[in-house]
Amino acid sequence: MSGRLEGKVALVTGCGSAGPGWGNGKAIAALFARESARVMGCDIRLEAAEETRDTIRGEGGTCEVMAVDVAMSDQVKALVEATVSNFGGLDILVNNVGTVAVGGPVEYPEDNWRRDLDVNVTSMFLTAKYALPHMEAAGAGSIVNIGSIAGIRYTGVPYISYYTTKAAVIGFSRGVALEYAGRNIRSNVIMPGLMNTPMIVEPLKGVYGGGDVEKMIEKRNAQCPMGVMGDAWDVAEAALYLASDAAKYVTATELVVDGGITAKFA
Repeated sequence: MSGRLEGKVALVTGCGSAGPGWGNGKAIAALFARESARVMGCDIRLEAAEETRDTIRGEGGTCEVMAVDVAMSDQVKALVEATVSNFGGLDILVNNVGTVAVGGPVEYPEDNWRRDLDVNVTSMFLTAKYALPHMEAAGAGSIVNIGSIAGIRYTGVPYISYYTTKAAVIGFSRGVALEYAGRNIRSNVIMPGLMNTPMIVEPLKGVYGGGDVEKMIEKRNAQCPMGVMGDAWDVAEAALYLASDAAKYVTATELVVDGGITAKFA
């Protein structure tokens, strides 16, 4: 690795995988550490975060983790404070936490709707609230928000809260980007397309494959112009670019990582 994040401190929310394999947050945390960042990670499941931490440390990287519900203000504040206390600052924030469940506007439960708003959008508001003052004091920073092409396209799956919250991520990120552009703090969105990560298995296997995971993967692969879904490392590489100084003049932007599928939907 080339040390593209040498001297940087990165906070990655949702750094644990939802199941066996590599989720976006786990891959981002690992790649950032390989590029010499000191990483603070969090997950609502401590054991998932610890698995990522142990992987990073096993490769010689630096990582600390916490169990955090990122929809809770006091917990997010403590997370940011722990990051600064452990590593002396905060240069990069990756908002990766997200949830998805199938349901349209009529049948989807109101409690689930409100929880999805909290997890997918309020979490970004809270991390920014507490991270931005540290970035401003340091004179620079990069925020990378994980969105989805579901924020700009109907993908064929009836998950109304997911479309809504991922669209909101774009507006939130642009607002932060323009308010803080003059203070050398950048804010961008990564918009993955159909991805093969542990997160998709439980919510979508019934939609695509009647409960058969292999059939679900086959059908989703077939939808992609490149014939295969992307994976967590595709998202991680995009996050690395946006977090690094290579993207020093990139802000208020949505980086689509989808193998061409949004052009197909258009």
